[in-house]
Amino acid sequence: MTSILIVEDDNDINNLICNTLKAEGYQCERAFDGKEGADKIEQNRYDLLLDIMLPEINGYELLDYVRRIGDTPVIIISAMGQVDERIRGLRMGADDYICKPFQIGELLARVETVLRRTQRMAERLEIEDVAIDPKSRTVTKAGEQVELTVKEFDLLYELMKNKNVALSRRRLYELVWQEEYTGETRTLDSHVQRLRKKLDWNEKIVTVFRIGYRLEVRG
Repeated sequence: MTSILIVEDDNDINNLICNTLKAEGYQCERAFDGKEGADKIEQNRYDLLLDIMLPEINGYELLDYVRRIGDTPVIIISAMGQVDERIRGLRMGADDYICKPFQIGELLARVETVLRRTQRMAERLEIEDVAIDPKSRTVTKAGEQVELTVKEFDLLYELMKNKNVALSRRRLYELVWQEEYTGETRTLDSHVQRLRKKLDWNEKIVTVFRIGYRLEVRG
């Protein structure tokens, strides 16, 4: 059963989130400040942390602590909805950022998406001199680290996991961007071009006419 730690100092909001997630089949534990949250993380393993701006230890400090000791997925929930705050949280390693007030249905959808993305990415993959490690979200080529954006990383993982399989633009877009494909190809195509350049895989990531892309691996 998926275990989620909810860290929220408002008892009513904490109860609401906890009861909603339990009704969906998740196992939940609660903490009411950053210090209590850090203590629980030291003692237990969680599949997801819902991290809110907190007393004692604030949410950014708790996020930094979580990232230094492991790879637990983190969703920040905060009333601080300014763009620079969201950018700060995501750059520090949060997997998602939800602004208050929020709809409970949106929260459930975000939880499902983060868990689906992180749980499917469990296996280290290697093709020739390129290796991708989903847990640390690192990519190396000939032993040297390659800097990829979040979407470039997710796209590469899908291509490597499905080597020699033609993947449609629709499927790739919906797997990586987690939203409905509307037929606009520029975003996906530009990410593929950047991957080809960064990995020197111009001949490996093959365009499949009228379909999408295939990572071609011989032997």
